[in-house]
Amino acid sequence: MSAVGDALAMAGSMGWEILWALILGFFLSAAVEAVVRKETVSRWIGNDRPRSLAVATGLGAASSSCSYAAVALARSLFRKGANFTAAMAFEIASTNLVIEMGIILALLMGWQFTLAEFVGGPIMILLLAVLFRLFLRRRALDAAREQADRGLGGRMEGHAAMDMGVQADGNALQRLGSPAGFTSVSHYFVMNWASVYVDILLGLLIAGAFAAWVPMSWLHQVFLADDPTAAAILGPLIGPLLAMVSFVCSIGNIPLAAVLWNGGLSFGGVVSFLFADLIVIPVLLIYRKYYGTRMALFLLATFYAAMAGTGYIVEIVFGALGLIPSDRNAQVIEPHIAWDHTTLLNIAFLVLAAVLVVRFIRTGGVPMLRMMGGGPDGAADHTHGGHVHGPHRGVGHAHDVGRRPDGVLHDHAAGGGPQAVHGAGGTDHD
Repeated sequence: MSAVGDALAMAGSMGWEILWALILGFFLSAAVEAVVRKETVSRWIGNDRPRSLAVATGLGAASSSCSYAAVALARSLFRKGANFTAAMAFEIASTNLVIEMGIILALLMGWQFTLAEFVGGPIMILLLAVLFRLFLRRRALDAAREQADRGLGGRMEGHAAMDMGVQADGNALQRLGSPAGFTSVSHYFVMNWASVYVDILLGLLIAGAFAAWVPMSWLHQVFLADDPTAAAILGPLIGPLLAMVSFVCSIGNIPLAAVLWNGGLSFGGVVSFLFADLIVIPVLLIYRKYYGTRMALFLLATFYAAMAGTGYIVEIVFGALGLIPSDRNAQVIEPHIAWDHTTLLNIAFLVLAAVLVVRFIRTGGVPMLRMMGGGPDGAADHTHGGHVHGPHRGVGHAHDVGRRPDGVLHDHAAGGGPQAVHGAGGTDHD
């Protein structure tokens, strides 16, 4: 029992250490998402030219998602006409190039890892685009599109289909400062937390167990830490494999990455591990459902190659620039909570979180939580000549929709739940 207690203490202390940063990151991410309108995304990424890939990367970074929602949203964009390569770039950026991830990396592991994440992300997307150009055949792509158009459900489909952004006119600051902006930020904040909290908890528990039960000396031997050259070669190859079997997605794999870094995994290996949340086994099974077995295997091979390649490039470039930390002292082994600046920050940001949660509840957000796992077509709204309809309910539609004074759409037939305006998974019937 003492071993279990040690693991839980480690997990709890890591969670307490990063709590304020998580809240800050999700708040900033929600503010960005509130002013980015998803319904226009697919029109901007219709090919795999550099400009489209850059736009897809930027929009993905602004559309923070858990891995499952990112995968669902990428499939939705692909079905609506987005280029497949650009949709994958969007998917990568929306899970790896996001504000909250950068903050947690800097807090737990150091700013060098944050820089590596944001430098490595575009490199990985570029490598993946090259691999797709070389090896993706039209026949395989057509088969994937046919499978995607079947609309089979995965995970977090409803969350991916929702567009909770501010629909009012005005610049970004004006929209954010409005009552509708406050409501939109609260909805994104709570919904994003709801989509990843399981992965965060699982990641903390796995990292706590590793830190408490696995001797660092043993990990040093496994990762060949005493031979820097061998470690640099092995790290980017083994990093994605460790991520695949961890079953942890998105931001949840950062605590485990910190343990692996302390245990001797190379800098490039940690980077490739962090990017590999999109090839964990549950996500691979969703790829198979979305695009078919052949494309799922193709994505596994090309994603793995791009992740490992990115790890090597980051290792070489950061090593040449002297940016690889010399000490392995990520914040993972302090099983105690003290009355210090971390506690004060946690209290302050918990108050912010409480304000947002209250706003979410008072503006009818709770019914949206029940829609998060809905089908890809059932959670999105439909537009008919500018008139907005609620999501499908059985065979018919809910037509009695109005706009409250705070700017959030209100479906009277649903008892007051907020409704999205034509999310990325929706359909136009003009």
